[in-house]
Amino acid sequence: MNRLRINLVLILCCQWSLPLLAEESFSQATTTLAASCAACHGPQGNSLGGTPTLAALNNDYFIQRMQGFRSGAIPATVMHQHAKGLTDEEIIALAAYFAAQPRGTPLVAPQQSFKGAQ
Repeated sequence: MNRLRINLVLILCCQWSLPLLAEESFSQATTTLAASCAACHGPQGNSLGGTPTLAALNNDYFIQRMQGFRSGAIPATVMHQHAKGLTDEEIIALAAYFAAQPRGTPLVAPQQSFKGAQ
C-alpha cells in the first residue's frame, strides 16, 4: 500500500513539473522576444482579438510568414518592421516557442468606463 502511495505521488509530481520543464527549455532571449509579441498577440500568443493567435501555430507556417514579412513579400502595417529586426535563428526559436504554447482563450479584462474621468 505504501509503495502504491509513493508511486502515485511520484506520478503527480512529474505531471505538475512538465509545464515547468517545457518553459525552461526556451532560452531567456527567446522568452524575452516572445514577451514583446504579447503586446499585440496576447499572453503566450493567445490573442485578445484584432491580431492572429500565435499559440500552437505550426512552426513552418510561422517561419514562412515571418520571412515573408521581413522580405516584404507579405504586406503588413507593422510586422515587416518587427521581422526585419530578427535573425533567422530568432525566428526559428520563436516558431518553436509559440508552437509549444497551448491555445486557449485568455481572460479579458472587464469593460471600463472612462466617463467623467477628467
